[in-house]
Amino acid sequence: MEGAGYRVVFEKGGVYLHTSAKKHQDPDSLIAGVIRVVEKDNDVLLHWAPVEEAGDSTQIFFSKKDASGSDSCTSEEEPTFDPGYEPDWAVISTVRPRARRSEPTRGAEPSSPRGSWAFSVSLGELKSIRRSKPGLSWAYLVLVTQAGGSLPALHFHRGGTRALLRVLSRYLLLASSPQDSRLYLVFPHDSSALSSSFHQLQLFDQDSSNVVSRFLQDPYSTTFGGFSRVTNFFRGALQPHPEGASPDLPPPPEDEPEPGFEVISCVELGPRPAVERAPQVTEEEWARHVGPEGRLQQVPALKARIFSGGLSPGLRREAWKFLLGYLSWEGSAEEHKAHMRKKTDEYFRMKLQWKSVSPEQERRNSLLHGYRSLIERDVSRTDRTNKFYEGPQNPGLGLLSDILLTYCMYHFDLGYVQGMSDLLSPILYVIQNEVDAFWCFCGFMELVHGNFEESQETMKRQLGQLLLLLRVLDPPLCDFLDSQDSGSLCFCFRWLLIWFKREFPFPDVLRLWEVLWTGLPGPNLHLLVACAILDMERDTLMLSGFGSNEILKHINELTMKLSVEDVLTRAEALYRQLTACPELPHNVQEVLGLVPPAEPCSPSPSVSPLPLSPTRAPPAPPPPADTAAQPDSSLEILPEEEEEEEGANS
Repeated sequence: MEGAGYRVVFEKGGVYLHTSAKKHQDPDSLIAGVIRVVEKDNDVLLHWAPVEEAGDSTQIFFSKKDASGSDSCTSEEEPTFDPGYEPDWAVISTVRPRARRSEPTRGAEPSSPRGSWAFSVSLGELKSIRRSKPGLSWAYLVLVTQAGGSLPALHFHRGGTRALLRVLSRYLLLASSPQDSRLYLVFPHDSSALSSSFHQLQLFDQDSSNVVSRFLQDPYSTTFGGFSRVTNFFRGALQPHPEGASPDLPPPPEDEPEPGFEVISCVELGPRPAVERAPQVTEEEWARHVGPEGRLQQVPALKARIFSGGLSPGLRREAWKFLLGYLSWEGSAEEHKAHMRKKTDEYFRMKLQWKSVSPEQERRNSLLHGYRSLIERDVSRTDRTNKFYEGPQNPGLGLLSDILLTYCMYHFDLGYVQGMSDLLSPILYVIQNEVDAFWCFCGFMELVHGNFEESQETMKRQLGQLLLLLRVLDPPLCDFLDSQDSGSLCFCFRWLLIWFKREFPFPDVLRLWEVLWTGLPGPNLHLLVACAILDMERDTLMLSGFGSNEILKHINELTMKLSVEDVLTRAEALYRQLTACPELPHNVQEVLGLVPPAEPCSPSPSVSPLPLSPTRAPPAPPPPADTAAQPDSSLEILPEEEEEEEGANS
C-alpha cells in the first residue's frame, strides 16, 4: 500500500487500545484499530489509528512529554484493576494529535474522541518494547519512547505480535535481557550496544573448577547450572562491532539491565532447494586425478566430489592422509615418502620420551601419571563393540593408548582430555598404522583442539554461532526452546565437542567426518549438521509439549537412529537456502565463511576459567532433590557407560 511520500510495509487489524484499566470497563474503553509500519521519506513510523481513522497513515504524530514532564492528557484518578493483564500497560501516557503539517492527506481531521488516541511514532524514538506473558487471552505490546513516556498498550485480538516484531527487526535490533525475557531493548542497526564480548558475562561461579569434568559426570545439572546464564547472550555476543567502535558497552542508563541480549533476526529466506547426494568417490575415480610423479590434479574438483559423495571404504586409508593434512595435495609420490620417513622418526622420538620414564620417575610426575590413568580408563571403553577393538588384550587398544600418550608429548599445553579417544578411534581403524594414524589425528586436532581447551571459548563461540544460525533458519523453534529453558542448546554440547561421534553408527561417522574435512561449502558445516538434526526433529519437539528434561532426553535418544545421508542432504540444503538470501546478516555471513570474520575481542581476566584437569577432577555435584525429574544416566556423554534398562530413570 503506497501513497504520496510513504509506503505501508506492514498492516494488521484487530489491534485494540484498552484506554481504561478499571475493573468494570465500558465498551467505549475498547477502541478497535489498525497498526501499520510506514516508510515515509527517510523515516519509518509505527502508526495506530481507530478503524474510522485508519485510512490516513500520515496525519497523526507522536507527542513527547513537555519539559516539565507533565502529560498532555490526564487520566482518571481512581483505583484501577488489572483485568488479567499487567499494570505495566495500564499507565496511559502522552499521546495526542499534533497539528497537521502542510502536506496532502487522504482523510479528515479526527473529530471523535476515539480519534484522539491515534498516534504515529518514529522507530528512532523507541527505547523498549514489552510483550505480554504467554497464555493471556489477548497478547499485547507496550512501547516506551526515549523520552520515557509509554504509549497505550496495543492488544492484538487476532494475533500478530510476533509478525510485527519481525518487521520491526528489519529496521532495529531488538534485544532482551536475561532478567526479563519479555522486555526488548531497541537499538539502531549501527549501535555498538550489542558489541559486548563474552568476557563481560560471568558464566560460572569462581568455585566452579573442573566444570567439564563435572559435566562428564553429571551433564544435566552441570550444564543447566552454567549455560542457563547465557541462554540469550550468545545471539548478541556475535553482533559485529561498528568500525572504530569500542567493544565495551557504553555506560548504561540507570534503568538499563546488565549486558546479555537476544537478537531477533528477521530474514526472509527463500524456498529451501532440493539437494541430492552423489555416488561415493571410487578408487578408479581417484586414480584419474593422479598425474605425473604421483601428484594429484584438479584437487578442488576432487574435494567437491568427496563433499558430495564421500569416499569408498577402500580409498579412505590413502585419502584421509590428504584430508587431514598429513600429506600435501600438491606433493609428488617421492616427496610424500620422504615426508613420511621424517615424520616416523619424529613420532618415535616423542614416544621415547614417555616410554623411557621409569615407574619410580612416574610416581613423581603426577601429570604424566594422571594422563596415563585417564587414557587407560577411556581407551578401555572406546568402541569396544567394534571388531577392531573388541576382546581382552586387543592390540588396537594398546595402539590407542600409545598414540594418545605420545600426543601429550606433542602438545604439552593441551595434553589429554576426555573425548580425544573418540576422535582417534575411527582414524586408527581406517589408517591401521600407528605413525600415520598419529599424524592424521594431529591434523584432526588442529581443527578441533579448541573444543578441549581450558577457557572453553571455542565451545562458547560455536554454541553462539549455532544459536545464530537457528534463529535465522527457524525463529519459532528458537522461541519454543527458549520457553522451555532450553534456548542455550546445551543438549548440542556433545555433538560439537566430538563432532557427532556418539550420534551415528560407526560407518556413518566415517562418512560424516570425511565430508566435513573437505572444508566445503564453508568452514562451519558441522553447525549446519546440528541445525539439520534439529530441523528434522522440530515437529516432534514443538508438538510434544516437552519440557527441558524431555527435550534433553529426546535428543540423546536420537543416538544411532539418524541417517547420515539424510542429515548431510538437509545441511547442504540449509546452506544453499541461507546463501541465496540477499539480506543475510553480516554475522551469519561470517559463520558461513562468506565474509572474513571480525577481529576477536581480547580475553578479559574477569572470565571464570573452566579447567580441564584430567587428574584432579572434583566430585560430582549432588543431584537435585527431585530425582524423578532427572534424565536417565545413559545421557552421560563421556566416558561411555553401559546403557541402563530402558526407562529405568525416565
